[in-house]
Amino acid sequence: MARPKVILQLYPMFPADGFEGRKKVRPLGADRDLYQRIVHEWTDVVLAAEKMGVWGASTIEHHFHSEGYEVGPNPGILNAYWAAKTSTINIGSIGYVMATHDPIRVAEETAILDHLTKGRYWVGLARGYQSRWANVLGQWAGSVATVSDGSAADRKNRDVFEERVDQLIAAWTEETVTFDGPTYHAPFPRSGIGGYPAAHTAKAAGAPGEIDEQGKVARVCVVPKPYQRPHPPIFMATTRSRDSVEYCAKRGFSPTYFSPTDSVAEFIRFYQEIARQNGFELGLGERQNIVRYPHIAKTHEDFLDRLRKFDLDIYKNYYAPFFPELPAGDDSSMVEDMQKSEIFNGGSLQECKDLWRDIYDRAPCEYVTLIWHWAQVPTEIMLEELDLFMREILPLLEVPNYGPAAN
Repeated sequence: MARPKVILQLYPMFPADGFEGRKKVRPLGADRDLYQRIVHEWTDVVLAAEKMGVWGASTIEHHFHSEGYEVGPNPGILNAYWAAKTSTINIGSIGYVMATHDPIRVAEETAILDHLTKGRYWVGLARGYQSRWANVLGQWAGSVATVSDGSAADRKNRDVFEERVDQLIAAWTEETVTFDGPTYHAPFPRSGIGGYPAAHTAKAAGAPGEIDEQGKVARVCVVPKPYQRPHPPIFMATTRSRDSVEYCAKRGFSPTYFSPTDSVAEFIRFYQEIARQNGFELGLGERQNIVRYPHIAKTHEDFLDRLRKFDLDIYKNYYAPFFPELPAGDDSSMVEDMQKSEIFNGGSLQECKDLWRDIYDRAPCEYVTLIWHWAQVPTEIMLEELDLFMREILPLLEVPNYGPAAN
């Protein structure tokens, strides 16, 4: 048996004295001096996690968070910097919001990152649910951000996302490509790019077929190719969508579950069966990733106090408006409901041991992603909790020895 692979996911969240304090210093996300401190402290956190034996370090893609909740507009730049500073920890993101990106640019950027890390890299992908920015940066794709609700906007978002993901994988794995999707074409125009001055050079020394007999650029050779073959592992964020789990299972991607434990227990079995039907013989929980926001405190009351200080603001004022099904009420009832959600978990060390044993009895995922609302959570507290998880809790959790990540 083996231990789950631990991923540390940080956003960051700029610290403030609750929502009222956030309003007093608006717009906190534009504070240059604060970001300067946080972005370098972030690297120190990643290095500390590496020393603890944490498997991976990760971030997200979100834009325009002027209130300072999730200031993470470019995961690739951070990943490249961490790659230069680290030697053993795996690097990635959860993840690129593909409906807002040029798939060829993502293929190029992530292939470089894979080489910089010499294979210590994975690629996280997401559909995008925040219209504030996704509708701006994704406007050329004709997609809009949405939750998984089966609406026309949801279907459109999924169609654009899946088109881009297929093109990303083709760019990584095929020597040359042509794309003729509903929203993205390459070369452009699809009839070929005429008048390229060095066509004779590309025809003689470039990839076969790039230049056609009329001297037009007829195909695209995306370089470099990734370090890992056929490509880096792919993680994909999901909450409650069986469609997303099925999509991952058919392709061998790693679904990343922001879901209660009962749902994860159901999903990992559903994933295993769909994967088997599509040629992937995987163990229970293999390539699957459960997400939790933990606090390991001295007592249960200390845990509730940390939820109030570090998590209630973003839960109440940011998450809840996106997900109306989340509990509402006064602050005390919301804190109680946060812990009942199972996404936020914690308590005393013994309570946490019991919680995590129960999670892995029901939903033994190969990966576990731990998220702290750092830097709202002070670094010393976050690292203390991470260290307790690695030393005291992780040794209690077992999964089959799946071997190295596969594509």
